[in-house]
Amino acid sequence: MTNKSNDYVARFPEATQEWLNGRRVEEVECIIGDFVGMSRGKAMPSATFSRSDRTFLPLSIFYQTIAGDYVDMEIADQWTESDMVLTPDYSTAVAVPWSDDVAIQVIHDVSDLAGKPIGIVPRNVLKRVVDLYKAEGWTPVVAPEIEFYLIKRNLDPALPIEPPIGRTGRRVVSRQAYSMMAVDDYGPVIDDIYDFAEAVGLEIDTIIQEGGAGQIEINLVHGDPIHLADQVFFFKRLIREAALKNDCFATFMAKPMQDEPGSAMHIHQSVLDEKGNNVFSGKDGKETGLFYNFIAGQQTYIPHVISFLAPYVNSYRRFVASGSAPINLEWGADNRTTGIRIPISGPTARRVENRVSGMDANPYLALAASLACGYLGMKRGLKPREPMTGEAYEQPRGMPRSLHGGLDLFDGAPELAEILGEEFCSVYKAVKRHEAEAFLEVISPWEREHLLLNV
Repeated sequence: MTNKSNDYVARFPEATQEWLNGRRVEEVECIIGDFVGMSRGKAMPSATFSRSDRTFLPLSIFYQTIAGDYVDMEIADQWTESDMVLTPDYSTAVAVPWSDDVAIQVIHDVSDLAGKPIGIVPRNVLKRVVDLYKAEGWTPVVAPEIEFYLIKRNLDPALPIEPPIGRTGRRVVSRQAYSMMAVDDYGPVIDDIYDFAEAVGLEIDTIIQEGGAGQIEINLVHGDPIHLADQVFFFKRLIREAALKNDCFATFMAKPMQDEPGSAMHIHQSVLDEKGNNVFSGKDGKETGLFYNFIAGQQTYIPHVISFLAPYVNSYRRFVASGSAPINLEWGADNRTTGIRIPISGPTARRVENRVSGMDANPYLALAASLACGYLGMKRGLKPREPMTGEAYEQPRGMPRSLHGGLDLFDGAPELAEILGEEFCSVYKAVKRHEAEAFLEVISPWEREHLLLNV
């Protein structure tokens, strides 16, 4: 154990120091994102944190499924519980404003004892992809959208999920997309989200009412992929805490309610050159070859990485023609029925929107996978299909219908495993296969209702 300066607070971002306003830090949460995209780590008194420049966690946290089961894999000495070394990334230090203590959470870099980044850590996977862009003189820029539902507290998994009743007492108000009255209907939760975000130093671009009852969308300001993934990582916890404070739940399930639309994490993507110019636009303001190559990479490879964008059995319930999610990977300008949309913009802001990714995805892995697809398209000079001018829902399906199908497709693109990391891909696939098989062991209410006495 080594000592670091007791003035570590001076290394925090300005917004975090302003929130502290001279107060003494009582507790520090040393955290990383797991495969789910949720916080894992250790909380400790400030004095303990100040005496050590690193923390340890067992590698086996990445061998767990969403249900908490551990998966046996063909890994030498898998259960020796070898430690990962966690080193604080002070630029990520933010407040824990819902805590009764003066607490700070800090995302940590993860390496082995020799200082080499551990490849199965999702944040390291994204860093790996960003580094490939940098090696080409490119800088990827992203802007994820966060969609989620506010719901009544659901304490019995056997019962259907229901939206909460807002101040009007009526559900219909909250189903009106872009309704300001609907946003006001859940005002106390929204107010706490704003307050928590300000305390944490996170910038919100816009908040809108989406098409589902109790469904909210938060748009973030575009920027560096790692920084934006960190923001989504923080926001998901923050939003949950704001909901709990107001006696309801927030859920990021892809399809929590049968008769309501699913929740997506649309990813806006562009690429800058070494001079800061958008490589998707030429000097004349028109689309470049790299722009079309990127689109083609999305069309070609997104089916192979669908298990990163739709990582659970529930994820595939979004992709229905009657919903608002895409069912194929056609592309078009200002066309919300396509899986790949080109939003209206000027040349400097030209971007490609991936509308496939669900909000249940790990932000680090979703961004890494989507950017990897675009990268391969640009590196290989791929050509896209003709743009879609009508409704893409009228075209054939272009994506798998299940997690099993998505995992099978991933095996068909070894070039993606090379980009994302062979070890990571092996572990991730094993965990997801286990989850998919575990789901098949569960007998659903639908089966009992329609098959019990009718077959």
